[in-house]
Amino acid sequence: MGMRHAVTLLYSKDFFLKATPGTDNSMNNIELLAYAFLMSSVVMTILWFIQLKTLNAGTVDVAWSFLTPIIGIWLILFDSTGDSTRQYLIMILAVIWGFRLGTFIYKRVMNEVEDGRYRYFRQYAGDNAPLIMFLFFQLQASWTVLFALPFWAASQNISPEIGILDIGGIAIWIIAISGEVLSDRQLKNFKKIAANKGKVCQQGLWKYSRHPNYFFEWLHWLAYVLIGFYSSYWWLTVAGMIVMYIFITQLTGIPFTEKQSIRSKGNAYIEYQKITRKFFPLPKFGLEKS
Repeated sequence: MGMRHAVTLLYSKDFFLKATPGTDNSMNNIELLAYAFLMSSVVMTILWFIQLKTLNAGTVDVAWSFLTPIIGIWLILFDSTGDSTRQYLIMILAVIWGFRLGTFIYKRVMNEVEDGRYRYFRQYAGDNAPLIMFLFFQLQASWTVLFALPFWAASQNISPEIGILDIGGIAIWIIAISGEVLSDRQLKNFKKIAANKGKVCQQGLWKYSRHPNYFFEWLHWLAYVLIGFYSSYWWLTVAGMIVMYIFITQLTGIPFTEKQSIRSKGNAYIEYQKITRKFFPLPKFGLEKS
């Protein structure tokens, strides 16, 4: 599949109106995505009601982590165009990624007070907090569908054999998940030490990046770019990685996290910003304080 063909499909009604095979009542992709959003929206609405009483909106992150691979599997199972072996591979990778992340966040949410970002957001919104929080939960519901699309797009790879690009994708996935697990564990162990309260973790991977967990989360999406390279919808895997980078570095991830870190750690975090790269875990060349 050439790049020109992939770009053409971006504007083609075939992407939106393509019927899913193997069903008596064929369902086009718009209907499939609508059902997926409805399912996610219902779950997010229930969690929104719960957080009205618990005052802990962190459950939205837990739900996003679990729902995204579930919706990805839903989309794949309703469209068997690609190679079945590769489809099962993608579903396994997606489930391990999402359920690992969701379980990790769930344990944190259940054992700690509400994330400082959400506490600040709730205070800032004042009386409008319930409505704004509801809209935020529904926005997250739409994002579960958005980030499920790369799983589906990669599964449309029509190459009949598992090749070097698939192996490369699996290797990237292993590196990314391992890096995310390691960075999460390093930060968790740092926070366990009472003497570290109010201090900034600069150990392990956190010595080279202020957000190594976010970096490896983003790197994970490169796996589907490689695995889905011969898919007609390959551009969706690339778009997913680009959008995730924008979300993490410019919108919902790093900006809010860093503002909260400055509020809670003050000058210690400001100094950390000066000597440590924001995203990519690289040596500190050129960043040392004079």
